[in-house]
Amino acid sequence: MMNAHITISEAASRSGVSAKMIRHYESIGLIDPPTRGENNYRFYDPRLIHELGFIHRARDLGFSIADIRLLLSLWRDRNRPSAEVKAIAIAHIAELDEKIAALQAMSAQLRHLSACCHGDDRPDCPILDRLAETQVSVQSRK
Repeated sequence: MMNAHITISEAASRSGVSAKMIRHYESIGLIDPPTRGENNYRFYDPRLIHELGFIHRARDLGFSIADIRLLLSLWRDRNRPSAEVKAIAIAHIAELDEKIAALQAMSAQLRHLSACCHGDDRPDCPILDRLAETQVSVQSRK
């Protein structure tokens, strides 16, 4: 069993969250402040370590800090409806799908431009031409 005198470095090791991020999560109120010893060192209890692990797994799934804050509050509330949690997950899936589609479109465009580039000693390069064209079209929209 974990004791109540877990230092920030041990909390980082056990949770997978860096000490810097632990301090950040504390500063933005995502986690409760840990107890402080007479030496002013932070000491983490098992509940905080568990919450840090929760945050770490949520970040691995790409949830925003705002979503994690909400998920943590729902997790802490044992009377919460699971429908709220599912709605957050479904909204996040939609965001991920949009990002995936945008990345696939970028990849396809770059793949096409790369295929058009001879990649030899000549200075002609459709990749650079397209980048220059995009810059001009962005300026013309202003």
